Amino acid sequence: MKRRTLLATALLGSVAAPGIAGTARAADPGPSVTQTGNTTLDAQAIFFVSYDGLVNNNSFQKNGLLTYKGYQYAAWYTADRNAVIGRRVLGGSTWSTVKVGHTLRYNDSHNVISMGVSKVDGRLHLNMDSHSDGFTYVKSVAGLMDNPAGLSWTASRFGAPQSTLDGLALTSQFTYPQFISTPDGKLQLSYRVAVSGNGRNALAEYNGTSWTNLGEWTSSTGTYTSEHGTSTVRNMYLHGIDYDRNGRLHSFFTWREQNAAVMCNGGGITNHDTGYVYSDDRGRTWRNNAGTVVGTTGGSDKVAVTDSGLVIDAINPDHSLMNQESQFTDSAGRPHAIISYVPGRFGQCTTNYVADRTANGRAFHVRKTSTGTWRKTEIPVPLNSSQRTKLVLDKYDNAYAILPFGRIAAASAASGHTDWTTLFDGSGLNAFGEVVVDETRIAQNGVLSVLYQVKSTGTTPSALHVVDFKLPA
Repeated sequence: MKRRTLLATALLGSVAAPGIAGTARAADPGPSVTQTGNTTLDAQAIFFVSYDGLVNNNSFQKNGLLTYKGYQYAAWYTADRNAVIGRRVLGGSTWSTVKVGHTLRYNDSHNVISMGVSKVDGRLHLNMDSHSDGFTYVKSVAGLMDNPAGLSWTASRFGAPQSTLDGLALTSQFTYPQFISTPDGKLQLSYRVAVSGNGRNALAEYNGTSWTNLGEWTSSTGTYTSEHGTSTVRNMYLHGIDYDRNGRLHSFFTWREQNAAVMCNGGGITNHDTGYVYSDDRGRTWRNNAGTVVGTTGGSDKVAVTDSGLVIDAINPDHSLMNQESQFTDSAGRPHAIISYVPGRFGQCTTNYVADRTANGRAFHVRKTSTGTWRKTEIPVPLNSSQRTKLVLDKYDNAYAILPFGRIAAASAASGHTDWTTLFDGSGLNAFGEVVVDETRIAQNGVLSVLYQVKSTGTTPSALHVVDFKLPA
């Protein structure tokens, strides 16, 4: 697994033919959104811009908003830096909040709060406040998530903050916690070891009794060569990590090189290529698009930039490709992703990452078709932002892109996801940029919940909201 080869470019066209999705029926409705409510989580949430984002709504914050057994949960930092968890009955307008005993250490937007549910024992888990250093972990009492109406929502329901996972120390350089509920009721934690440009992805697993470190599954080494130069160190940034309804674990990703020599200009970013891997054994081994094993978690052979068959959309480091964008799986278990970059029609060399993406960045929908090929469609809405877009699919496999500032564009499954149009322009939200989406609620009651923060300046706190949209029933 040493040779780096690309999938045939012909497999991934710029526009898919209508009907490619293969699951839509003539009677299925197309995409639509109807706003049904807008609630306030915090009238004065902490506000500071760091790495062009906010700590309360970085879109890579997996499960910053989640739904479980008729209740919705949200996590954020207050103006006085307290970590807070709120919950409400689905459809309710009032959130009950608890402080979990931790205060945000630094003004760093990476230090998000991520939530997860271990179904095996009904606990809520939180991991927070980390960027290439230690983390804080908090878990609830058993059964809290299974009996929300019968158990009071108080701080006493949560254990003391920890710097380990119940005694399991993972790494002194920890970033990007993402909890994943497994099909058999366990809970996994995805995270990065080490630092940007020289890091590895890893997994830990909770079985209802204890945590186990499954180990690293990506490699930071190997030689990548562009037309400008060579890099020998990097890290894989995940667009997500999610189980489909059949139990397959999917992950899209992009690589970031450490050596800026691979770029045409130092003002850009070294991200390149969109890749894809999957696992059918709960993340123990990883396969490329062709089904070939390319890495073993905790083993000596890890997923590396030199492995064949990883790249599904090739793009060099000269177009300000975004990392950690978004992914989702459809009703047939096929993977979809959003990626964004500055297309070649605006030039072949970005020189200012933020300015060029804001002026000319576009988002693209990438998905696997029923025939096994990959298709890519440009979403015809200018980003007007350097930031990320979220992706969800409704019960009919219509696709929705939640763009910066809370704008929503959508495409129908019946068209093969080619008829992208704007359904909601964000009017009235005054949202800062990136948003957090409740990925779990859509399947449970067909509602798209979006957490956003109102624009502010400097370090002046601003309101944090959740706006709800009904999707086709």
